[in-house]
Amino acid sequence: MAPTRDDVLADFARRTFTHDGKERRVFTAGEGPAVVIMAEMPGITPSAVDFARRVVALGCSVWMPDLFGVAGEPPGPMAYARALPPACVARDFAAFASGTTSPVVGWLRALAAEAHAECGGPGVGAVGMCFTGGFALGMMVDDRMLAPVLSQPSLPLVPPWRKSNAADVGLSPDDLAVVRDRVAQGACVLGLRFTGDRLVPAERFASLAEQLGDGFIAVDIDSSPGNPHGIGPRAHSVLTEELVDEPGHPTRHALDQVLEFLRTRLLDV
Repeated sequence: MAPTRDDVLADFARRTFTHDGKERRVFTAGEGPAVVIMAEMPGITPSAVDFARRVVALGCSVWMPDLFGVAGEPPGPMAYARALPPACVARDFAAFASGTTSPVVGWLRALAAEAHAECGGPGVGAVGMCFTGGFALGMMVDDRMLAPVLSQPSLPLVPPWRKSNAADVGLSPDDLAVVRDRVAQGACVLGLRFTGDRLVPAERFASLAEQLGDGFIAVDIDSSPGNPHGIGPRAHSVLTEELVDEPGHPTRHALDQVLEFLRTRLLDV
């Protein structure tokens, strides 16, 4: 297993989960219905752990798989250098593939099923961020996924030679059809992005709205020049690095929306 900054994750238990021959470490904490939290690049950073603790405080259990990077390490040039290149070429993530569900989503669905079997409740939630942002959408193929949150979903990446990826939602046609059916039956998807975030083009949220209609709840945070909250043009990480934990700030409002989304679908039922 990869190294870990144990001081950051001291209050989380460790376990391993294996599916289809792939073993990964998972950090768990809390009690109640399970929420699978998939950290952004470059891995399970201290701010991602802080977000996980908020979900625990809500009354849910957290299952946080170690997908890349060094768990507990702060973001920085070396952390990105270790995590990003291998993930971009890994078959598990299909970072540039259009019209495709990343293979790792099958592993995540199995993890969610295990979490639900152990923790009980009406179902499970999932929060993906950045590189993992769209994985919660693919996890909806399983009926147990009741509260999918897509925070700055960045896959598939949009290289200059594949502009069509801007509107791609990171699912195969078959999986997208299942998700659309679930939304037609009352399921909802929550999405978060900064308006100026080039990694999450506006076309992607427009495509999600077109495919899912009122079942897609979009939270667009103004990061245009001169915006009233001084959010920078490169803002990306809504729930972690760019979070300003002050009442009235749009990132705090987005965080509150996520927690309320999880609460109403997993706890108030």
